[in-house]
Amino acid sequence: MSHERSNLILTGMPGAGKSTVGVILAKRLGFGFVDTDLLIQMRTGKLLQETIDSDGTAAFRRLEEQVLLECNVCNAVVATGGSAIYSEAAMRHLAAIGTLIFLDVPLDELEQRLHDMESRGLVIDPGTGLAELYAERLPRYRHWAEITIDEGGKNLEEVVEEICIRVKKELTDSGVPPVRQPAP
Repeated sequence: MSHERSNLILTGMPGAGKSTVGVILAKRLGFGFVDTDLLIQMRTGKLLQETIDSDGTAAFRRLEEQVLLECNVCNAVVATGGSAIYSEAAMRHLAAIGTLIFLDVPLDELEQRLHDMESRGLVIDPGTGLAELYAERLPRYRHWAEITIDEGGKNLEEVVEEICIRVKKELTDSGVPPVRQPAP
């Protein structure tokens, strides 16, 4: 992982655990942690859902793209919003600064995790259900992923451990020494 690509970028559906996994992964690696949804909330002074409700999904996606394009960190785990994959420019930027990791959660597990979709800040068109959103986004996540982590039936620690193992393998296979080794 070169200095330019020293970050781990987490992508995935809402409810995949990007923020939760990201914090634990960052602690384990001694990295910083950035949650782009929180950056958006700090910029607007509103919850994500309030921004979506007042400005609409198109405006929210433009704001999200701007925040992602401004993300210039080093040695950090970055948890992206679930809709980040709609911006080609943002995804190219994220790929340039880090390794893109898709946290893949089966639809049935997502449905169990997402009890209240209306208050979560989902960028979703009215009348669209979770299954439709999942079917629409899944190919995009897979397209951009350098590493895919199947979270099906795994607990948080197992997911973090698998990410550490897979990232270390990617670095070893590429011949690039890691910026920092995962703690034992």
